[in-house]
Amino acid sequence: MTTPNAAICLIGDELLSGRTRDINVQQIAGFLRPFGIPIEEVRIVPDIHSRIVEAVNALREGYTYVFTTGGIGPTHDDITADAIAAAFGVGIDKHPEVMAMLQARYDEMGTEFTEARQRMARIPDGASLIENPVSGAPGFQTGNVFTLAGVPSIVQGMLQDVGHRLEHGRVVNAKTVRVPGLREGDIAETLSALDKDFDEVSFGSYPWFRSVSDHGVSLIARSADDDALAQAADRLIELAKSAGGEGELIEGEAG
Repeated sequence: MTTPNAAICLIGDELLSGRTRDINVQQIAGFLRPFGIPIEEVRIVPDIHSRIVEAVNALREGYTYVFTTGGIGPTHDDITADAIAAAFGVGIDKHPEVMAMLQARYDEMGTEFTEARQRMARIPDGASLIENPVSGAPGFQTGNVFTLAGVPSIVQGMLQDVGHRLEHGRVVNAKTVRVPGLREGDIAETLSALDKDFDEVSFGSYPWFRSVSDHGVSLIARSADDDALAQAADRLIELAKSAGGEGELIEGEAG
């Protein structure tokens, strides 16, 4: 089976300034997980045309799929559509189907379909539309690049029109062994040795500390091989016990 992968390009000065907290990475990664498509790189770029073009071209050459978020609204700094067109070397214009759809939508709301709002109908030549069931203005797919809005609820809606376009890979599942009271230093060496025993499993160690009486480590095993994953989870429980902890086995990734 093929192993498709993906990257995300988050676009927007508001992300880099810290004004806006991103949740789209988590959302897109969660959406892609059942398709067996891992996210292997995330970039954040400002609202600068050349930087968006540079990032998109680099990512689309390196990954099966690229998802961009942000910059397709009606304001002056919404320049993603133009940057995508430039990255692919194609023209861009108001899409007649989108113009008609948005006109009808604004007529229904009793709102003027201004020139600024018409910017949301500008689609790179040859791109296919991605339906937006939340606010109407669509995203679009150009080659292996999916251009989505920045608002998380709209991203979630647009993703529903993306799944059928994707090639599936091997689904990676996870098991978590949560061990209260344990510290990473208690299991670092044994976890490293365990990692060498499993070619088909990756391991991670994620500590938490909420207070002196509430701290510990979540040990997570991930694999597309269910048998190897089950064996790895058993070994993690043994590892925790040998370090003086009592591990709780949880399906999936848990904190």
